[in-house]
Amino acid sequence: MSIGAFGIGTAEFVIMGILPQVAASSGVSLAEAGLAVSAYAIGVVLGAPLLTVATTRVPRKPLLIALMAWFAVANLVTALAPDFGTLLASRFFAGLPHGAFFGAAAVVGASLVSYERRARAISGIMSGLTVATIVGVPVSALLIGQFSWRWIFAAVAALGVVAAAAIWATVPDTRGVIVPTKASDEIRAIRSKRVLLPLVTGAVGFGGMFAAYTYLTPILEEVTGLGALAIAITLAVFGLGLTAGNIVGGHVADRAPIQGLFASFTTIATVLLMMYFTMSNPVLAIAGVFLMALSSSLVGPVMQRLLLDGAHAAPSLASSMHHAAFNLANANGAWLGGLALSAGLSLTAPLLVGVGLALAGLALSVPLARAHAEVEPEVMVPSHMTTAELARAS
Repeated sequence: MSIGAFGIGTAEFVIMGILPQVAASSGVSLAEAGLAVSAYAIGVVLGAPLLTVATTRVPRKPLLIALMAWFAVANLVTALAPDFGTLLASRFFAGLPHGAFFGAAAVVGASLVSYERRARAISGIMSGLTVATIVGVPVSALLIGQFSWRWIFAAVAALGVVAAAAIWATVPDTRGVIVPTKASDEIRAIRSKRVLLPLVTGAVGFGGMFAAYTYLTPILEEVTGLGALAIAITLAVFGLGLTAGNIVGGHVADRAPIQGLFASFTTIATVLLMMYFTMSNPVLAIAGVFLMALSSSLVGPVMQRLLLDGAHAAPSLASSMHHAAFNLANANGAWLGGLALSAGLSLTAPLLVGVGLALAGLALSVPLARAHAEVEPEVMVPSHMTTAELARAS
């Protein structure tokens, strides 16, 4: 499942590192090329609820394999796209299985460990996504001068095939472990404010990181003055920050999720504001990129924990909507950052857009914290009980 996350993470983030080349070869502006980021994100936003509801009765293992096969085919179409319109359409279709895959994978991972370790199990699966930002995205940015961007998406399609084979070979059959849910139960679960508020908060606040990251490569080129190798190293530093934050976030989510959420959004806003004033300095720019990634990736495990708490008896849709929310943040951040550029503002203006989105996420965290404080006294859960066993007991 982590290999699948690696492929999806590469597909999602690689476009941001090669955006200038895609724009040049497609004959569109940088802001227009940013729509390729938004198209994928919109696919995730729509695909997560639709596919999850449609497949509630499908066993998790064959579902994961089918979603990976879909992902592989869509990325192959991207590699072969004859025009920018086809590229946008293929990016949209590549995004459709994203949320459903992560939602199913999170439920499978959480079902196989004891209750108090579920956030760490999910962050382990998600580590494939963060490793993609250490390896897949920087290597692609480094090789773009020697190979067409089309070969990168062909490689992503091959990753999808490898992931499907790996899931077939290693993921256990969870029939009898995970109790199938009804679509109506899944829909009812996400109507709770304990589920809706984390989704809205993530969709808004996490857009701060995407507003900055979408246009990071051209900023590093033109403002910081870095060459191709230095940019690839900086993107790898971003990936290291995401990976470190994901690991720390898993522990924070299991121990103090609300406090971690407030700290994360506050740090994101502070770091992006500092980056706006320091991107001309290579050392400070690279340090800012690392801190931006570190603080941003704390949000994911925390949100996943809060969603599982809010919908533990019917978690599939809530878990997949977690990724829909984050990709809505992706689309919003890329779009709003592009609007700032289209308005003639400086190339670093998307960083200020990110500050505003992070502060909005911080404000939304207040009612979220209240909603998760308004719960009945916790039932003591035996440490050996898995999430799936708890759901059956519920």
